[in-house]
Formats: sequence, C-alpha cells, structure tokens
Amino acid sequence: MTRRARRAGASLLALALALPACGDDGGETDSETDTDGDVPNYDWGLPEWYPIPAVPEDNPMSAEKVELGRHLFYDERLSGNGAMSCASCHEQARSFADGLVTPEGSTGDPVPKNSMQLAGAALFATYTWSNLKMETFEQQMLTPMFGVAPVELGMTDREDEILQRFKDDASYQALFQDAFPEDPDPYTIDNVIKAIASFERTLLSYRSPYDRYIYEGDDSEFPEAAKRGMALFFEEKFECYHCHSGINFTTSFFSSSSGQRELDFQNIGLYNLDDEGAYPPAVPGLYEHTENPSDKGKFRPPSLRNIELTAPYMHDGSVETLDEVLEHYAAGGRLIEDGPHAGDGRLNPNKSEFVRGYEMSDGERADMLAFLKTLTDTAFVSDPRFASPF
Repeated sequence: MTRRARRAGASLLALALALPACGDDGGETDSETDTDGDVPNYDWGLPEWYPIPAVPEDNPMSAEKVELGRHLFYDERLSGNGAMSCASCHEQARSFADGLVTPEGSTGDPVPKNSMQLAGAALFATYTWSNLKMETFEQQMLTPMFGVAPVELGMTDREDEILQRFKDDASYQALFQDAFPEDPDPYTIDNVIKAIASFERTLLSYRSPYDRYIYEGDDSEFPEAAKRGMALFFEEKFECYHCHSGINFTTSFFSSSSGQRELDFQNIGLYNLDDEGAYPPAVPGLYEHTENPSDKGKFRPPSLRNIELTAPYMHDGSVETLDEVLEHYAAGGRLIEDGPHAGDGRLNPNKSEFVRGYEMSDGERADMLAFLKTLTDTAFVSDPRFASPF
C-alpha cells in the first residue's frame, strides 16, 4: 500500500482489512510456496492471510535447523565469557524485548540502543533501528556477536573456543548433525548464524485479539473501547497509521512475495540539541550511515505488535509507558528544558510531517490504549516452540 493510498479517504474497515497486505502482492501463504530459495516442504504453520517470510537462498528453512537455533539462542555458552545469550536481551515474555532502557553486553559494556522486540521481525525490510543496509538476520547477527564498541556477546577471537563447547556436548552433536547433515564438519560460526536466523524467522505473531477480530470476525476479546480506539488510530487527526501500518504495524516490510523492500525511517521529535536537528551523538539515527544532515534523528518505525509488553519505548528507551508515548505525539514532539539533551524536539527540522500534535481527550486516550492492548498476542509469548529448551 503506497502512502498516497493510505492518505485516500478509504473506509476504516477497508483500511483495517487492507493494511496487513501492505507490500504483499496478494499471493497465498502456502507453506509449500517460496520465491526466495526456501525448501518446498517447510511447514510454517501460518494462517492463509499471513505472508511467508523471505528466506536467503543459502539458508533454506528446516525444522532441524530451527531446533538447533532455538538451543543456541538460549545458550549462554555462545558468548565469549559464557555469561550471556541472545535471550538475555530478548525475553519471550516481553515479546523478545528485555524491559530495560538499554542493555549491557556480556562484559558490562553499555549498549546505547533499546533492545527491539522480535515478534514478526522476519517481515522487516531492514534490521536494527537505523541501518538501511542490514537486510537479513544473518547480517544483523554479526554486530552483537563480533562488535567491539560496545562488546555484546564478545565472540571476537574466541570462535574456536566457543565452537568447542558445542562439539563437546553430546546433545549438540546430534543437533548440529541433524541441522546440517551434508556438512562433514557442521561446527562453524556460519552454521551457528544460519541456525539462529532460522529460529528467529519463526517468531511470528498472529493470534492477538486484533487478528481474531479482523480476520475471523471474533470480537469476543475486542471491546467497544478498542473499536473506538481503532477508529482513532486510522484517523487523519492522529496520523498513527502513516508510520504504523501493515502486518506488523510498521511501514518497514519485506516478505517472500514482495517485489521490493519497503523502507521507512522517521524523526519523531525526541531531541533537537542544536536547533539543527541533532540527536545525542551515541545514537544519531540514520545519519550515522548516510551522513546526510536531513537524516539526523531518523529511525525505522518499530512494530506495534505486543507493544503493551515491550516498554520502555523509543530507540533509547527514554519513554517509560504507552500513556507517555501518546502524550509525546499529542505534544508534537518533546521539549527538554535543561541538561545535556536540552532542546525543543517539536521544532526539529527533520521531524516527520505526521508528528504535528493534536488535542486528545481522556476518553480518546483510554480508547487508543484499549486498541493498542488488543495487539498483545498471549499465545505468542507463551508458545513452547519459542521457549528455552533448557
């Protein structure tokens, strides 16, 4: 769905039904269909309306690879010092976020960006908050594994030691052999990355009250307040849907049947340190990668799926509650009166045209919150397929 189409005066129901197909060509979500290198018989277990994620040609899906990836995702032995796993920053109960403002790496290094939740991340066009070149889980994983500023998993120069931990474990011997049966020596970092990426691609959320209401006509857990809130969400007054549309309520989208990646990065007026749009230098936004001044403070709109569970919010975790998120948009940005981040984000020259500010009654606020809570998929956060095997 193009931005022009989203601006058109379509009815609310038509918008709600059409948005999940954003970026998709309308093809069936048949588990045996693949246009991006996936093996033909992998069972995604998805409803027909949900798009199949794109899969790199050199890493086809298999149940065995997913199972190995699940073990590795939760295993602290993956880190250099054995103190941290992927799950340390991505907890299932929090939709694979961590509940912290910003995390720490395995050696105590502060990580400047909030841990993003992973529900439906297989359908994002890019990964991390603001890197337009990072297009796959396999690429993204290299940063937490081998980054040195900050150190996260701390695997640099310890690869052989880490792999030996798994070679010496009888359960992993079977898991690696089953996942990579044609590889005479399956214990490689490349295979570790492929397995974890395969597991992450299965973290798909599609059983929320919103999903059941829109796709199955079941409104038993979709109260009248949520219906009113949904109407507000899609109104031009509030502008939410311009950046939070599609299957994941984000304008970043790519699936196996997409013609191209849908990219989007927006500045929402959180900071304005110099009256020229600057954000704190540790996390400057898309500008870090493009060096284009107009990209200062621009980040990929996050998914709103399970948003109730993923506080605190924003790229730096600087907004504590959903209620405060709504206040931020109602104000048209954030004024910070003093301190190192003082500045009027409302006047940021790079701010999105959709962050204009608005008046919101207490009733509208309550209804909007009620709607956002219907995006919580309790089946997803309790699904044993995604839980720790240990």
